[in-house]
Amino acid sequence: MQHPRDMGAAEVQQFLSMLANERRVSSSTHNQALSALLFLYREVLDIHLPWLTELQRPTRVKRIPAVLTQTEILELLGFLEGDMALLGKLLYGTGMRLMEGLRLRVKDVDFERQVVVVRQGKGGKDRVVMLPRSLEAGLKAQLGRSRALWCRDREDGSPGVEVPDALAVKYPNLGSRWGWFWVFPAPRLSVDPRSGVWRRHHLFEERLQRAIKLAAAAAHITKPVSVHTLRHSFATHLLQGGTDIRTVQELLGHSDVSTTMIYTHVLKVAAGGTPSPLDRLAGV
Repeated sequence: MQHPRDMGAAEVQQFLSMLANERRVSSSTHNQALSALLFLYREVLDIHLPWLTELQRPTRVKRIPAVLTQTEILELLGFLEGDMALLGKLLYGTGMRLMEGLRLRVKDVDFERQVVVVRQGKGGKDRVVMLPRSLEAGLKAQLGRSRALWCRDREDGSPGVEVPDALAVKYPNLGSRWGWFWVFPAPRLSVDPRSGVWRRHHLFEERLQRAIKLAAAAAHITKPVSVHTLRHSFATHLLQGGTDIRTVQELLGHSDVSTTMIYTHVLKVAAGGTPSPLDRLAGV
């Protein structure tokens, strides 16, 4: 047991080698450990060790994402209830990420143009996705429930919802406007950990995560299923339906089409790929 200040390159390299060779940690865990050491020496101990930045980071192996068939999607969504069912259908029907759906605001749902504007997605980018027509009635009903909570908050004098980019400083009442309210608001007020203000936040993300796990178990789906599986399935099913990959790239908000190309590999697996020579021998 020595203080990190008294250790150097040999000890750090030995520790990182132990993680890779003995504990067999994943590349992301190894990278996290290296980043933590960089932060410790540079920010906490104020010791600049240029050799740390020269250490080779393990490359992350690209995995083909798990994708559900359309039948499995129907079964999965069928076991969701209430607002979790609506949110799950919205994520699958638009390809939005979990937090993009939870942070959706009233002003960004455009029923007339049949689009949803996704604000500040991954990388801080905005994009536009389709609004499924089959969800129009459900979303309008959800907005009615949200409106009731918004009216109650206004009557109680509760602070408005959180608004981005310090807009609350420039427009103090912006968070109290109906257009900025959450489409999926939390049922109760809670404290904002950054400001200490009691206000209404959007639904807690773990609610849908737990509901998806329970629904997958109830539907007897053996594939690994998470909320993000809905997004993977959205992209794959669009490509299966003939949508060009550039359009899918824009809908997903990928900066590079090479990221979207992973779903072409999924398609090969889902479509069965090349016939097996065993089937030729058996005359199948």
